[in-house]
Amino acid sequence: MPKIKLPRKSTHIDMTAMCDVAFLLLTFFMLATKFKPQEPVMVDTPSSTSTKVIPEGFMQITLDKKGRVFFAVDNLNAKRSIINQINDDKQLGLSATEMQNFINGSGVGVPFTKLKSYLAMTPSQQAEYDKTAPGIPTDTTASFDSNELAYWVQTARYHVDAGKGRIAIKADGAAGYPEINKVISTLGKQKVFRFSFITDMKGVPAGTALYEEQNSGKPKS
Repeated sequence: MPKIKLPRKSTHIDMTAMCDVAFLLLTFFMLATKFKPQEPVMVDTPSSTSTKVIPEGFMQITLDKKGRVFFAVDNLNAKRSIINQINDDKQLGLSATEMQNFINGSGVGVPFTKLKSYLAMTPSQQAEYDKTAPGIPTDTTASFDSNELAYWVQTARYHVDAGKGRIAIKADGAAGYPEINKVISTLGKQKVFRFSFITDMKGVPAGTALYEEQNSGKPKS
């Protein structure tokens, strides 16, 4: 008895549902992604073998090769509280738009006397101004109000994680020691003795104790 051959049919997969899911995920990531603002100045940091990652919500002090100091906070809610307090304490008369520009911006590098005019600029104008901005004063020999970095640190620490926020220093490799020492001295006067330096990653030299430790598979004691 002859075998009955069933006609072959091409397989058809309806991709409509998968396309809907793909576009849904794409829309979600576009809306949920937090874009990091461009930093006010570019610095060429030294290299190190450290692999420690700085947690989110940190405070960053940046020094460029000229020794200019910039301050930034990676916490939107804290930035809102910080600028509100600074506006009240320093009687800057900032508008709602200017305070929002601070919240959306990457950081500042101007004295309080120039903060209002700086925040009134557009992002492109700020980027151009940052090339010649004077930086935040760090005079550790004058009164507290003259060391404006100390005020930024004190105010930010109060609003960032109840004073437990991590502070990171991002200094250009060509920055002078006196300028870096002023920043460290400022932190010391604020009783901040634990902070991190942001560096570029480099490989561990072969033959060193750290190299042997990383390649042995044993946890660090």
